[in-house]
Amino acid sequence: MKTKSIMIVGVGGQGTLLASRIIGSALVSEGYDVKMSEVHGMAQRGGSVVTYVKYGEKVFSPIIEKADADVILAFEELESARWLSYLSPEGTLILNTQKINPMPVITGAAEYPSELAAKINSKVNNFIALDALSLAKQAGTAKAVNVVLIGVMASVMKEDKKLWLEALKNTVPARFLDVNLKAFELGFTSV
Repeated sequence: MKTKSIMIVGVGGQGTLLASRIIGSALVSEGYDVKMSEVHGMAQRGGSVVTYVKYGEKVFSPIIEKADADVILAFEELESARWLSYLSPEGTLILNTQKINPMPVITGAAEYPSELAAKINSKVNNFIALDALSLAKQAGTAKAVNVVLIGVMASVMKEDKKLWLEALKNTVPARFLDVNLKAFELGFTSV
């Protein structure tokens, strides 16, 4: 099997690191060799965060080169644009349409780019955009955006749904499990 690559991009506080652990757990249980690398950046201050997940028969490095990601799971619009050059021509970009203003926008030194999702869509062959925040709120908490997006990705990847549900059960604290299972299902069925 060819090694596959997933990039998870967002800003600090969105749950990108938990998402990488859930994805890694699911893929390991499917029998894949999995390597992950977390790049925190200014995660605690709302800065850019990216995580690499590579899986396959044998993986030697978690690092993903430009134009090599099979999937980019983007938790925020501007972050999807920042990392778009890493998506392979055949890859899929899954975009949460949520906008989180970076510091230059907050201070008035810059403007958030307009029509960003439409511009990205024109550059990508496989593009899924959704309001994952609304679906997470529908599940019971805005903090479940990450699991909504995992549900979307799981549906696209065509892996066994049961392995994703088991990964959630093994990774998410029990007191948050029900809301996360709902969030996963909303994401999975939204595609």
